Amino acid sequence: MKKEILLTGDRPTGKLHIGHYIGSLKNRVQLQDQYNSFIMIADQQALTDNARNPEKIRKHLTEVTLDYLSVGIDPSKVNIFVQSQIPELNELTMHYLNIVTVSRLKRNPTVKNEIKEKNFNESLPAGFLIYPVSQAADITAFKATVVPVGEDQIPMVEQTKEIVRSFNSIYKREVLIEPNALLPEKGLVRLPGIDGKAKMSKSLDNAIYLSDSPDAIQKKVMSMYTDPNHIRVEDPGNVENNTVFTYLDAFCLDKVKLEEMKEHYKRGGLGDVKVKRYLNDILQAELGPIRNKRNYYEKNLDYVFEVLKRGSLNARSVAAETLLEVREAIGINYFK
Repeated sequence: MKKEILLTGDRPTGKLHIGHYIGSLKNRVQLQDQYNSFIMIADQQALTDNARNPEKIRKHLTEVTLDYLSVGIDPSKVNIFVQSQIPELNELTMHYLNIVTVSRLKRNPTVKNEIKEKNFNESLPAGFLIYPVSQAADITAFKATVVPVGEDQIPMVEQTKEIVRSFNSIYKREVLIEPNALLPEKGLVRLPGIDGKAKMSKSLDNAIYLSDSPDAIQKKVMSMYTDPNHIRVEDPGNVENNTVFTYLDAFCLDKVKLEEMKEHYKRGGLGDVKVKRYLNDILQAELGPIRNKRNYYEKNLDYVFEVLKRGSLNARSVAAETLLEVREAIGINYFK
Protein backbone atom coordinates (compact mmCIF):
# COMPACT_ATOMS: atom_id res chain seq x y z
CA MET A 1 0.00 0.00 0.00
CA LYS A 2 1.27 3.43 -0.95
CA LYS A 3 2.34 5.54 2.02
CA GLU A 4 0.74 8.90 2.72
CA ILE A 5 3.00 11.93 2.33
CA LEU A 6 4.00 13.96 5.38
CA LEU A 7 5.63 17.40 5.36
CA THR A 8 7.13 19.11 8.38
CA GLY A 9 10.17 21.24 9.20
CA ASP A 10 11.84 23.98 11.21
CA ARG A 11 13.16 27.50 10.75
CA PRO A 12 16.98 27.49 11.15
CA THR A 13 17.15 30.39 13.60
CA GLY A 14 18.86 28.52 16.44
CA LYS A 15 19.89 25.13 17.75
CA LEU A 16 16.99 22.85 18.64
CA HIS A 17 16.15 22.36 22.30
CA ILE A 18 14.37 19.74 24.38
CA GLY A 19 11.05 21.48 23.79
CA HIS A 20 11.47 20.69 20.07
CA TYR A 21 12.55 17.17 21.02
CA ILE A 22 9.44 16.43 23.09
CA GLY A 23 7.09 18.42 20.87
CA SER A 24 8.06 17.16 17.42
CA LEU A 25 11.42 15.44 16.89
CA LYS A 26 10.65 12.24 18.81
CA ASN A 27 7.38 11.97 16.93
CA ARG A 28 9.11 12.39 13.56
CA VAL A 29 11.41 9.48 14.36
CA GLN A 30 8.39 7.33 15.27
CA LEU A 31 6.57 8.33 12.06
CA GLN A 32 9.43 7.89 9.60
CA ASP A 33 8.49 4.28 8.84
CA GLN A 34 4.77 5.06 8.57
CA TYR A 35 4.87 7.95 6.08
CA ASN A 36 6.78 9.11 3.04
CA SER A 37 8.25 12.05 4.95
CA PHE A 38 9.70 15.34 3.71
CA ILE A 39 11.44 17.44 6.37
CA MET A 40 12.16 20.98 5.27
CA ILE A 41 14.73 23.34 6.71
CA ALA A 42 12.76 26.53 6.10
CA ASP A 43 15.60 28.99 5.51
CA GLN A 44 13.58 31.24 3.19
CA GLN A 45 10.81 31.51 5.73
CA ALA A 46 13.41 32.34 8.39
CA LEU A 47 14.72 35.15 6.19
CA THR A 48 11.30 36.87 6.23
CA ASP A 49 12.27 38.40 9.59
CA ASN A 50 16.05 37.89 9.42
CA ALA A 51 16.86 39.28 5.97
CA ARG A 52 19.47 41.64 7.41
CA ASN A 53 21.24 38.83 9.23
CA PRO A 54 21.56 35.93 6.74
CA GLU A 55 24.69 34.63 8.48
CA LYS A 56 22.46 33.57 11.40
CA ILE A 57 20.43 31.40 9.02
CA ARG A 58 23.45 29.92 7.26
CA LYS A 59 25.05 28.96 10.57
CA HIS A 60 21.98 27.32 12.00
CA LEU A 61 21.15 25.42 8.85
CA THR A 62 24.01 23.09 9.80
CA GLU A 63 23.08 23.07 13.49
CA VAL A 64 19.49 22.03 12.80
CA THR A 65 20.62 19.27 10.43
CA LEU A 66 23.01 17.96 13.09
CA ASP A 67 20.15 17.93 15.59
CA TYR A 68 17.94 16.00 13.15
CA LEU A 69 20.53 13.30 12.58
CA SER A 70 21.49 13.05 16.25
CA VAL A 71 17.93 12.29 17.44
CA GLY A 72 17.58 9.46 14.92
CA ILE A 73 15.97 10.97 11.84
CA ASP A 74 17.20 8.62 9.14
CA PRO A 75 17.99 10.16 5.72
CA SER A 76 17.53 6.74 4.09
CA LYS A 77 13.87 6.89 5.20
CA VAL A 78 13.23 10.65 5.28
CA ASN A 79 13.89 13.34 2.69
CA ILE A 80 15.66 16.26 4.45
CA PHE A 81 15.88 19.30 2.17
CA VAL A 82 16.60 23.03 2.15
CA GLN A 83 13.69 25.29 1.17
CA SER A 84 15.74 27.88 -0.73
CA GLN A 85 17.18 25.19 -2.99
CA ILE A 86 13.74 24.45 -4.46
CA PRO A 87 12.98 27.47 -6.73
CA GLU A 88 9.74 25.81 -7.86
CA LEU A 89 8.31 26.72 -4.45
CA ASN A 90 8.71 30.41 -5.28
CA GLU A 91 6.74 30.14 -8.51
CA LEU A 92 3.98 28.19 -6.79
CA THR A 93 3.82 30.93 -4.14
CA MET A 94 3.37 33.57 -6.86
CA HIS A 95 0.51 31.66 -8.47
CA TYR A 96 -1.23 31.23 -5.11
CA LEU A 97 -0.79 34.91 -4.19
CA ASN A 98 -3.00 35.77 -7.15
CA ILE A 99 -5.94 33.96 -5.54
CA VAL A 100 -5.49 35.18 -1.95
CA THR A 101 -6.50 38.63 -0.70
CA VAL A 102 -4.44 40.83 1.62
CA SER A 103 -7.37 41.09 4.02
CA ARG A 104 -7.49 37.27 4.28
CA LEU A 105 -3.79 37.14 5.10
CA LYS A 106 -4.19 39.76 7.80
CA ARG A 107 -7.04 37.78 9.37
CA ASN A 108 -4.90 34.66 9.84
CA PRO A 109 -4.77 34.29 13.67
CA THR A 110 -1.27 32.78 13.68
CA VAL A 111 0.11 35.65 11.58
CA LYS A 112 -1.72 38.27 13.67
CA ASN A 113 -0.24 36.88 16.89
CA GLU A 114 3.28 36.70 15.50
CA ILE A 115 3.08 40.24 14.10
CA LYS A 116 2.09 41.41 17.58
CA GLU A 117 4.83 39.36 19.28
CA LYS A 118 7.51 40.71 16.94
CA ASN A 119 6.26 44.30 17.27
CA PHE A 120 6.34 44.87 13.52
CA ASN A 121 3.65 47.59 13.32
CA GLU A 122 4.21 49.56 10.06
CA SER A 123 7.61 47.90 9.50
CA LEU A 124 5.95 44.55 8.71
CA PRO A 125 7.96 42.83 5.93
CA ALA A 126 5.73 41.81 3.02
CA GLY A 127 7.46 38.42 2.97
CA PHE A 128 6.36 37.80 6.54
CA LEU A 129 2.74 38.67 5.78
CA ILE A 130 2.59 36.20 2.91
CA TYR A 131 4.34 33.30 4.58
CA PRO A 132 1.08 31.31 4.97
CA VAL A 133 0.96 31.31 1.16
CA SER A 134 4.58 30.18 1.03
CA GLN A 135 3.69 27.38 3.45
CA ALA A 136 0.81 26.39 1.18
CA ALA A 137 3.33 26.12 -1.67
CA ASP A 138 5.61 23.94 0.48
CA ILE A 139 2.78 21.61 1.45
CA THR A 140 1.14 21.29 -1.97
CA ALA A 141 4.41 20.98 -3.91
CA PHE A 142 4.91 17.56 -2.34
CA LYS A 143 1.18 16.73 -2.29
CA ALA A 144 1.42 16.24 1.44
CA THR A 145 -1.71 14.82 3.01
CA VAL A 146 -0.41 15.04 6.59
CA VAL A 147 1.14 18.09 8.29
CA PRO A 148 2.13 17.73 11.98
CA VAL A 149 1.34 21.00 13.77
CA GLY A 150 0.53 22.41 17.17
CA GLU A 151 -2.94 23.83 17.75
CA ASP A 152 -1.63 27.37 17.20
CA GLN A 153 -0.65 26.39 13.64
CA ILE A 154 -4.03 24.98 12.59
CA PRO A 155 -4.99 28.29 10.85
CA MET A 156 -2.00 27.82 8.54
CA VAL A 157 -3.23 24.40 7.42
CA GLU A 158 -6.76 25.76 7.02
CA GLN A 159 -5.48 28.53 4.77
CA THR A 160 -3.66 25.94 2.65
CA LYS A 161 -6.93 24.04 2.28
CA GLU A 162 -8.66 27.24 1.12
CA ILE A 163 -5.95 27.83 -1.49
CA VAL A 164 -6.25 24.25 -2.74
CA ARG A 165 -10.02 24.55 -3.11
CA SER A 166 -9.79 27.94 -4.82
CA PHE A 167 -7.12 26.80 -7.27
CA ASN A 168 -8.89 23.56 -8.20
CA SER A 169 -12.19 25.41 -8.58
CA ILE A 170 -10.82 28.30 -10.68
CA TYR A 171 -8.87 26.08 -13.07
CA LYS A 172 -11.39 23.21 -12.99
CA ARG A 173 -8.78 20.54 -12.34
CA GLU A 174 -8.08 18.45 -9.24
CA VAL A 175 -4.38 19.26 -9.31
CA LEU A 176 -3.73 20.15 -5.68
CA ILE A 177 -4.43 17.95 -2.65
CA GLU A 178 -5.89 19.17 0.66
CA PRO A 179 -3.68 18.40 3.68
CA ASN A 180 -4.84 17.38 7.13
CA ALA A 181 -3.32 18.63 10.38
CA LEU A 182 -1.76 15.95 12.57
CA LEU A 183 -2.09 17.25 16.12
CA PRO A 184 0.12 16.20 19.06
CA GLU A 185 -1.10 13.39 21.27
CA LYS A 186 -3.43 14.51 24.03
CA GLY A 187 -1.61 14.96 27.30
CA LEU A 188 1.71 15.78 25.62
CA VAL A 189 3.62 18.03 28.01
CA ARG A 190 4.53 21.48 26.71
CA LEU A 191 7.81 22.49 28.31
CA PRO A 192 8.21 26.02 29.67
CA GLY A 193 11.56 27.75 29.84
CA ILE A 194 13.83 26.85 32.76
CA ASP A 195 12.92 30.25 34.26
CA GLY A 196 9.25 29.22 34.41
CA LYS A 197 8.21 31.46 31.52
CA ALA A 198 5.72 30.03 29.07
CA LYS A 199 8.08 29.93 26.11
CA MET A 200 11.48 28.29 25.83
CA SER A 201 13.67 30.26 23.43
CA LYS A 202 17.22 31.22 22.62
CA SER A 203 16.47 34.94 22.87
CA LEU A 204 15.35 34.49 26.49
CA ASP A 205 18.35 32.22 27.25
CA ASN A 206 16.03 29.82 29.05
CA ALA A 207 16.40 26.61 27.04
CA ILE A 208 18.22 23.30 27.38
CA TYR A 209 19.66 22.45 23.96
CA LEU A 210 20.17 18.99 22.52
CA SER A 211 23.82 19.93 22.03
CA ASP A 212 24.43 21.15 25.61
CA SER A 213 27.32 19.60 27.52
CA PRO A 214 26.64 17.56 30.71
CA ASP A 215 27.89 20.49 32.82
CA ALA A 216 25.66 22.96 31.01
CA ILE A 217 22.62 20.73 31.50
CA GLN A 218 23.35 20.30 35.20
CA LYS A 219 23.86 24.04 35.69
CA LYS A 220 20.57 24.83 33.95
CA VAL A 221 18.63 22.19 35.87
CA MET A 222 19.98 23.42 39.21
CA SER A 223 18.92 26.98 38.32
CA MET A 224 15.36 25.96 37.42
CA TYR A 225 12.33 27.81 38.68
CA THR A 226 10.35 25.86 41.30
CA ASP A 227 7.77 26.90 43.91
CA PRO A 228 8.86 30.31 45.28
CA ASN A 229 7.05 29.56 48.56
CA HIS A 230 8.96 26.30 49.10
CA ILE A 231 11.73 28.00 51.07
CA ARG A 232 12.68 25.28 53.58
CA VAL A 233 12.84 21.54 53.01
CA GLU A 234 10.05 20.92 55.52
CA ASP A 235 7.69 23.42 53.84
CA PRO A 236 4.81 21.96 51.79
CA GLY A 237 5.44 22.58 48.09
CA ASN A 238 3.33 23.07 45.00
CA VAL A 239 3.94 20.81 42.00
CA GLU A 240 1.56 22.74 39.73
CA ASN A 241 3.39 25.32 37.59
CA ASN A 242 6.61 23.99 39.07
CA THR A 243 9.03 23.77 36.17
CA VAL A 244 11.06 20.88 37.59
CA PHE A 245 7.98 18.69 37.96
CA THR A 246 6.73 19.72 34.50
CA TYR A 247 9.99 18.42 33.04
CA LEU A 248 9.74 15.24 35.12
CA ASP A 249 6.23 14.68 33.76
CA ALA A 250 7.72 14.80 30.27
CA PHE A 251 10.86 12.71 30.77
CA CYS A 252 10.44 10.43 33.81
CA LEU A 253 9.41 6.91 32.82
CA ASP A 254 8.93 5.67 36.39
CA LYS A 255 5.51 7.23 36.95
CA VAL A 256 4.99 5.44 40.28
CA LYS A 257 8.16 6.92 41.74
CA LEU A 258 7.26 10.32 40.30
CA GLU A 259 3.83 10.29 41.94
CA GLU A 260 5.41 9.33 45.27
CA MET A 261 7.87 12.19 44.89
CA LYS A 262 5.06 14.65 44.14
CA GLU A 263 3.11 13.58 47.24
CA HIS A 264 6.25 13.89 49.37
CA TYR A 265 6.97 17.37 47.98
CA LYS A 266 3.37 18.52 48.57
CA ARG A 267 3.33 17.45 52.24
CA GLY A 268 6.83 18.79 52.89
CA GLY A 269 10.16 17.17 53.67
CA LEU A 270 11.52 16.97 50.13
CA GLY A 271 13.96 19.66 49.05
CA ASP A 272 14.28 21.25 45.63
CA VAL A 273 17.91 20.21 45.28
CA LYS A 274 17.06 16.50 45.58
CA VAL A 275 14.28 16.79 42.98
CA LYS A 276 16.57 18.71 40.61
CA ARG A 277 19.31 16.09 40.96
CA TYR A 278 16.81 13.40 40.02
CA LEU A 279 15.75 15.39 36.96
CA ASN A 280 19.38 15.98 36.00
CA ASP A 281 20.10 12.23 36.10
CA ILE A 282 17.11 11.56 33.82
CA LEU A 283 18.03 14.28 31.32
CA GLN A 284 21.67 13.20 31.20
CA ALA A 285 20.59 9.64 30.40
CA GLU A 286 18.19 10.85 27.68
CA LEU A 287 20.43 13.42 26.03
CA GLY A 288 23.80 11.65 26.37
CA PRO A 289 23.34 9.33 23.35
CA ILE A 290 21.96 12.23 21.28
CA ARG A 291 24.99 14.37 22.09
CA ASN A 292 27.37 11.50 21.24
CA LYS A 293 25.74 11.06 17.82
CA ARG A 294 25.91 14.80 17.26
CA ASN A 295 29.62 14.81 18.05
CA TYR A 296 30.11 12.07 15.45
CA TYR A 297 28.28 14.00 12.73
CA GLU A 298 30.13 17.21 13.61
CA LYS A 299 33.30 15.37 12.61
CA ASN A 300 31.68 14.23 9.36
CA LEU A 301 30.23 17.45 7.94
CA ASP A 302 30.84 16.34 4.36
CA TYR A 303 28.28 13.58 4.93
CA VAL A 304 25.86 16.06 6.54
CA PHE A 305 26.00 18.36 3.50
CA GLU A 306 25.65 15.39 1.17
CA VAL A 307 22.42 14.48 2.99
CA LEU A 308 21.11 18.01 2.40
CA LYS A 309 22.24 18.12 -1.23
CA ARG A 310 20.78 14.72 -2.07
CA GLY A 311 17.55 15.51 -0.23
CA SER A 312 17.18 18.87 -1.95
CA LEU A 313 17.73 17.39 -5.42
CA ASN A 314 15.09 14.75 -4.76
CA ALA A 315 12.65 17.30 -3.32
CA ARG A 316 13.17 19.58 -6.31
CA SER A 317 12.29 16.81 -8.77
CA VAL A 318 9.02 16.17 -6.90
CA ALA A 319 8.15 19.90 -6.70
CA ALA A 320 8.92 20.32 -10.42
CA GLU A 321 6.31 17.70 -11.31
CA THR A 322 3.67 19.53 -9.29
CA LEU A 323 4.62 22.88 -10.81
CA LEU A 324 4.29 21.41 -14.30
CA GLU A 325 0.73 20.30 -13.46
CA VAL A 326 -0.05 23.76 -12.03
CA ARG A 327 1.27 25.50 -15.17
CA GLU A 328 -0.76 23.22 -17.40
CA ALA A 329 -3.91 23.88 -15.33
CA ILE A 330 -3.42 27.66 -15.62
CA GLY A 331 -2.52 27.36 -19.30
CA ILE A 332 0.93 28.97 -19.26
CA ASN A 333 2.95 26.06 -20.63
CA TYR A 334 3.40 28.00 -23.88
CA PHE A 335 6.40 26.16 -25.28
CA LYS A 336 5.80 22.49 -24.68
